Amino acid sequence: MNAFNQKISDIGVVPVIKLNHPERDAVSLARALCAGDVPVAEVTFRAAGADAAIRLMREAVPEMIVGAGTVTSTAQIDAVLAAGGQFIVTPGFDPELVACAQERNIPIFPGCTTPTDYHAALKFGLEVLKFFPAEQSGGLAKIRAMSAPFPQFRVMPTGGISLKNLAEYLRCPVIAACGGSYMVTADLIDNRKWDEITALCRKSREIVKEARA
Repeated sequence: MNAFNQKISDIGVVPVIKLNHPERDAVSLARALCAGDVPVAEVTFRAAGADAAIRLMREAVPEMIVGAGTVTSTAQIDAVLAAGGQFIVTPGFDPELVACAQERNIPIFPGCTTPTDYHAALKFGLEVLKFFPAEQSGGLAKIRAMSAPFPQFRVMPTGGISLKNLAEYLRCPVIAACGGSYMVTADLIDNRKWDEITALCRKSREIVKEARA
């Protein structure tokens, strides 16, 4: 993997975040994640103001890796770049968005769950693919099966990942990192439970280190 992808893989978990109040919560959340040794965030466009949240996080905690998820248009890619975002995640494989991201020199992790998706990703020279929704799409069994004809890819599963199955996923050599919202649920963020978020991040990092020991 290239150096940027390796940084995310070394962290091992990527919080998938929906921020309803970015101006109020983005900076505090970024600090809570970093305090838990998880200095990375995928801020989704499922809520308005994702680009504002990315900008606030990047300005307050510049050492953190911050990107955007649920990206579905080239306009959103441009908004992420203007905000200082560092990567793009899409729910499915859209050749237009992949080409746009590559033209703008920002890493993109498109959602891929079928051989057709993987074959399309191969043509774009991608290294890391999002596998979404992971559990509902066949989980580790399917990820392992897909790696046989496509051994060049590492996978970032998202969807159904929790503390209960995180280690099982991470022990698989195909897995680059796991995305999840269990440490950044709506309840935790909206009620500003920063200490609980930090604790969940620390526990996740413990699992990462144990699974990869």
